[in-house]
Amino acid sequence: MDASRREVAAMIALGGSAMALSAAPAEAAPTRPGLVHHVFFWLKRPGSQEDRDQLMAGLRTLSAIPVIRNLQIGVPADTEARDVVDGSYDVSELMFFDSVEDQKVYQDHPVHQAFVKACSHLWARVVVYDMALTSP
Repeated sequence: MDASRREVAAMIALGGSAMALSAAPAEAAPTRPGLVHHVFFWLKRPGSQEDRDQLMAGLRTLSAIPVIRNLQIGVPADTEARDVVDGSYDVSELMFFDSVEDQKVYQDHPVHQAFVKACSHLWARVVVYDMALTSP
């Protein structure tokens, strides 16, 4: 009979744990960003490794801006040459924001303003593509 009581006690304990877990609030699913900000830079001195490194270091400082959900920095990939591929830029940044309002916060943020002031002498041209994400 003791074994039976132990089994019942164990089932009660397990059942109570399961009830406690099911009563815990579920974690909210991560929200999908709403805006992609893609920037392409052409250096004043194309091919200058020093200028490219300085620009990329400046871009990395932008990760301190809280509204940026994700920041990626890169250079043209060595993919096959095709008429539709433009690999003429030197450096690119890709950012994700929750909203247009967050992208505006980024534009006005002191870290972004300091980046522009410190690095704008490096580029000859900048092209920006902002994209509002739609449902998949």
